[in-house]
Amino acid sequence: MKRTLRSTRAALIAVAIVAAGVSLTAYAAEVKSGLKIAFVPKQINNPYEVIADDGGMSAIKEFKGEGKVVGPSDAGASSQVSYINTLITQRQDAIVIAANDANAVVPYLKKAMAQGIKVVSFDSDTGPAGRQIFVNQANAEAIGRGQVQLLSKLIGGEGEFAILSATPNATNQNTWIKWMQEELKKPEYSKLKLVKIAYGNDDDQKSFVETQGLLQAYPNLKGIVAPTSVGIAAAARYISSSPAKGKVAVTGLGTPNQMRSFVKNGTVTAFQLWDPGQLGYLAAYAAANLASGTITGKEGESFDAGKLGKRTIGKEGEVILGPPTTFDANNIDKYNF
Repeated sequence: MKRTLRSTRAALIAVAIVAAGVSLTAYAAEVKSGLKIAFVPKQINNPYEVIADDGGMSAIKEFKGEGKVVGPSDAGASSQVSYINTLITQRQDAIVIAANDANAVVPYLKKAMAQGIKVVSFDSDTGPAGRQIFVNQANAEAIGRGQVQLLSKLIGGEGEFAILSATPNATNQNTWIKWMQEELKKPEYSKLKLVKIAYGNDDDQKSFVETQGLLQAYPNLKGIVAPTSVGIAAAARYISSSPAKGKVAVTGLGTPNQMRSFVKNGTVTAFQLWDPGQLGYLAAYAAANLASGTITGKEGESFDAGKLGKRTIGKEGEVILGPPTTFDANNIDKYNF
């Protein structure tokens, strides 16, 4: 009898919720308040990472959580490990990490998950065993192929070019470069020649020096693609005050605010990126939903991501923000990030 009454009461509550215009799924999928979520960027002082982390903190504030950003000042493969260990000791509800190295952090993130801490990677993925969800900027293949397509337009479809990457172990950089190389195999790019992949280690001065070295080593260079916000800004800065200005195209991935002056002074014609603030925002909501138990990270599950709406988890726990935007002189002043 008591069981029947409880069942009836539950049914009446469910009917009332539906009648009020709230779905049962939405009612069950509320994010808990008071969640402790820590962001671990590649580098604490990287301008791109700062924007992404600020987006994450904004989301955490929305769902009344406790957010913080901790991380290294260098982009070394193991530089994030000590911060992960500290966060485990502090018993965070979730860790959101942009990995400097796909494998170096995995044992420590597995330790975190074993203790009930949810792990979301974003921007630069860990090995799949090191997280439950990966929040990707856009489809990796589209980003890589798009970089070659844009460069080809900028240099007339022929000539030597170089890639100025971040660190040799950066997951996102290496994946994009792989797809760039695949795109180059198409017949229409037969006159494009990739002469060098250089690494600036996401350090402004090293990227600046690497740009100088590329121009000295390859006097016929017609383009530099830097799929890293630090690299593209450093390359543009060097070329803007060199005889190569107007002769060597600089493109890649950067933020409108850091690249605006180079677009306006003619050093850079066009480049691409997504909104890193939205990327961090989405990662925070993914972490909060994991920590709240509304999702587990399985393919096909959906969750609410605040102002970004409902998002669905794809293969291998991947959630995609959306396609990148191409910025040029015609639209760059419409963006502020």
